[in-house]
Amino acid sequence: MRVGLIAEKLGMTQLFDDNGVQIPVTVLKVDQCTVVSLRTKEKDGYDAVQLGTNEGNERHINKPQAEAFKKSGSKLFRILKEFRVSDPSTYNIGDVLDASHFTADQFIDVSGVTKGKGFAGAMKRHGFGGLRATHGVSISHRSHGSTGNRTLPGRVFKGKRMAGHLGSAKVTVLNLKIHSVDKDKGIILVHGSVPGAKQGVVFIRDAVKKAS
Repeated sequence: MRVGLIAEKLGMTQLFDDNGVQIPVTVLKVDQCTVVSLRTKEKDGYDAVQLGTNEGNERHINKPQAEAFKKSGSKLFRILKEFRVSDPSTYNIGDVLDASHFTADQFIDVSGVTKGKGFAGAMKRHGFGGLRATHGVSISHRSHGSTGNRTLPGRVFKGKRMAGHLGSAKVTVLNLKIHSVDKDKGIILVHGSVPGAKQGVVFIRDAVKKAS
């Protein structure tokens, strides 16, 4: 189990193969992913590597975290992420990882925070069909309908799919295939879409449910 990478989602575009088939790809930018600290099973109870990116100054970082950076001798970073690894001893504090950490045709998992949609109704949030367009239904065509039962249980069950907040949730998309990697520009092209808006932060790791 290797360490992953922190990347910025630049947006989507399209490519064409030799047969003229359109390939939708997401453009991810990897910039100076630096090893900030190491976690070991003997000291912390688990093995992991902490990466940092988007270098900042003390005004952008809280005091406890700034002290942790100084103690480890690392630069100050605004974005941090821990990745579980099999052997943290293969990494050293200060090591910089680039886009070549991954290769073309490799399968990866990408995590990010989805776009926030605010308060949404049941039709948009859960794909409900809505009420009938006639036969006595008025005003409430897009409502979710009945939510409870009769005397028993006399309440609405927890987890009932209803209207509410949509988006702004952490989502991981599994088994995405890397189309190509540009080490010099720090660009990774991923076949398909990944969660989040443009300029959002995403985390990439080796696919855990599929052989790379």
